[in-house]
Amino acid sequence: MLAKLKEGRAFYRRRAWDEAYRCLSLADEASRLGAEDLELLAVSAYMIGLDEEYQTALERAHHAHLDAGKAVRAVRCAFWLGLRLLFRGERGRATGWFARAQRLLEREGRQCAERGYLLLPVVEQQFAAGDWKAAYATASNAAEIGERCGDADLIACARHQQGRIRLQQGQVERGLVLLDEVMVAVTGAELSSLVTGLMYCSVIRACQEVYAFGRAGEWTAAMARWCEEQPEMVAFAGICRVHRAEIMQLRGAWQDAIEEAQRAHKRSQGIDEQVAAAALYQQAEVHRLRGEFAAAEKAYQRASQSGYDPQPGLALLRLAQGHVDAARAAIRRAMTATMNQLERTKLLSASVEIMLAVHDIENARSACRELEKIAQHFDTDVLRAMATQARGTIDLAEGDTHVALDPLRHAWQVWQQVEAPYMAARVRVLMGLTCRSLGDDEAAAFEFGAARIMFKRLGAAPELARLDSLDKHVASMPNPLTARELQVLRLIATGKTNKAIAATLIVSERTIDRHVSNIFSKLDVPSRAAATAYAYNHNLV
Repeated sequence: MLAKLKEGRAFYRRRAWDEAYRCLSLADEASRLGAEDLELLAVSAYMIGLDEEYQTALERAHHAHLDAGKAVRAVRCAFWLGLRLLFRGERGRATGWFARAQRLLEREGRQCAERGYLLLPVVEQQFAAGDWKAAYATASNAAEIGERCGDADLIACARHQQGRIRLQQGQVERGLVLLDEVMVAVTGAELSSLVTGLMYCSVIRACQEVYAFGRAGEWTAAMARWCEEQPEMVAFAGICRVHRAEIMQLRGAWQDAIEEAQRAHKRSQGIDEQVAAAALYQQAEVHRLRGEFAAAEKAYQRASQSGYDPQPGLALLRLAQGHVDAARAAIRRAMTATMNQLERTKLLSASVEIMLAVHDIENARSACRELEKIAQHFDTDVLRAMATQARGTIDLAEGDTHVALDPLRHAWQVWQQVEAPYMAARVRVLMGLTCRSLGDDEAAAFEFGAARIMFKRLGAAPELARLDSLDKHVASMPNPLTARELQVLRLIATGKTNKAIAATLIVSERTIDRHVSNIFSKLDVPSRAAATAYAYNHNLV
């Protein structure tokens, strides 16, 4: 028994988790382990994905510490039990363990790091309620306790909560600085293995939420190296691969992204279904972008069956398939169900695209205004690019081409800076349409050509087909109108004055004057009557 125990401890120190768990389990079978070794057994079980065994060993360690009169150590075990149950959604049992830990601490009456640990779930409750001021104060208190007690794990957990709170408050740079401080401890191997993994996952997710792609990529690469050093580890390997797949997709390495997401799914299936579902969603996204609609459909459905919301990807798939009513219904449902501002940003971008496709200008405008408001609050380059892209797209659809080009150019520059070639190419198509509408066919051809090269390189079949359809549309319609100009033409054909049209579309009369002038010029007609005749002759009304 002693030999196996020594081997288990040695394997644990080397982070050889399979062997650590095997040897410690054999030692436990021979003679029941003490509390401290039970903690090692628990962590080893967690790291190889044995969740039930983790909880069983940790509960035994808790009782063993109590039997030995070590109430504070028992509290630490109770905290980790409660936290794991909270992650699993078992709120009642989690609360019970936290309450037990608090009662034990009250009996002790002395200062210890465990008092700070028990503040961490309180912070999460305040965070979920949106009480940022109270959450930050509680997290600060936990960090101070960690500093006084010299507990690096507690300090990192509390600092990371402070950083996430600052992000939600719109203080993005301050929040990222706090998260960077945490990552110094993480990458410097100053924390326990369990806390290291938790911090990697949470910090990367927080960076992605505010579109800090540079930091997300940096920390994902660091996490990948950490995972590679522990080939037996299961607990964090799957989510690490999902993060890598997301970065690969953004950077245009789509085949690599699919393969990494497949590995993530294989690694997580049967162990962490949420991560496995996230991996399926990531596969679906790349399939959709490449025009592999059947494969995308299947992956979205499988992700949804595992409890993962497949939006906005599924709505955009429906749009790409030509099922515009289904796309609109899906994105509306998702918007209704999602309240968090940062989570809504992707939905809002998709909503603008879908609403314009169904000629619902008012709802597109509404989504754009909300996106602009969120971008102003969080004030990050990518969020501003998303908002300006939405604004430029709507300006283009409404025929306000003289104001569309600048916001689109700004969005393109940001996508270039963050190395997002697909997004940059999509904006170039919009810029090309704007140039064409302004009569600059040479500039339009340049933008379309650059976009086509990138779409071919990526394998973005739907976007290539769209470019082809744009060329065919122009060839068959030498004086094409924008969607907004067509709307105005139809109202002209009903006999409405410019003033009446402005009131109907809720825009200024000056804007309508400009649209009417553009219509006359593009259709080469001299009057409203001639424009009306053109509309009827070409089946536009």
